[in-house]
Amino acid sequence: MPTITTEITAEKAAALFGHLDENIVLIEKEYAVTVALRNGLITVTGEENETQAAASVICKLIELSRTGMEISKERVRTAVTLERAGRIAELAALSAGIIAVTSRGKAVRARTAGQKHYADTVRKNTVTLASGPAGTGKTYIAVALAASAYKNNEVERIILTRPALEAGEKLGFLPGDMQEKFDPYLRPLYDALQDMFGDSYLRLIEKGVIEIAPLAFMRGRTLSNAFIILDEAQNATEEQMKMFLTRFGQGSKVVANGDVTQTDLPNRTSSGFVTALKILEGIKNIGIIKLTVNDVVRHELITEIIEAYERNN
Repeated sequence: MPTITTEITAEKAAALFGHLDENIVLIEKEYAVTVALRNGLITVTGEENETQAAASVICKLIELSRTGMEISKERVRTAVTLERAGRIAELAALSAGIIAVTSRGKAVRARTAGQKHYADTVRKNTVTLASGPAGTGKTYIAVALAASAYKNNEVERIILTRPALEAGEKLGFLPGDMQEKFDPYLRPLYDALQDMFGDSYLRLIEKGVIEIAPLAFMRGRTLSNAFIILDEAQNATEEQMKMFLTRFGQGSKVVANGDVTQTDLPNRTSSGFVTALKILEGIKNIGIIKLTVNDVVRHELITEIIEAYERNN
């Protein structure tokens, strides 16, 4: 079998191989190769095409580690995805791009090729519809982009909304007023806001700079100079989706996120998000993004769970 070797320092080897060699184990599994490290030399052995491909991924990851970038399993998966698409040269640009900066000064970067495409599409278009499974960062990236736009004085307000429907549960049975009933379903949005603004996000909510409300509360409004995010859009009816997509005014940006495989609408009720994905494609200044299991950045087991459900359908 062909063998390829490349030189690496002990420090970069540790970064490349990852905890318990998890990164290299992933590469070996993806390409059916054997990777060994001896005396500062990495050896890749396997069938010729797979060996060349695996070596290409390893070399790009080594280059990335030299810039101080962390080599995570998600980044390895991204490198594999890009290599198979003939776009491995894009890895450095993907990892270098900053989506936003958290309140603690930490840079938020795309962790997959799909996430970078998502962020670039939101920046480029007035309206973006993003579909994808759980764990692909749809909500977090949207909020990060909204926070960045506000901090850069590109918008004056951030509007976050969700349909008042979740996992088949009825809000009327929950204690408290409407806001108290709805708040638990908005937790992912609050968590993302806290990352971006720290505790000051509460003051921004009090001042009306950040508004979080059920989708029904958007009716009859015109939202100008705002970054508007609809989360869990798959649970919006066709009427609600049309209403939402006609609320924005001058200087606004709109993002609607949803997972079309997890619609909680009653039987025979069509998802407005699914319809919008079909009928709005090709319209100028409207971006359509589809994230996949390759973009899942939660626990790796989630990817396998999603794939198992897809096989079962």
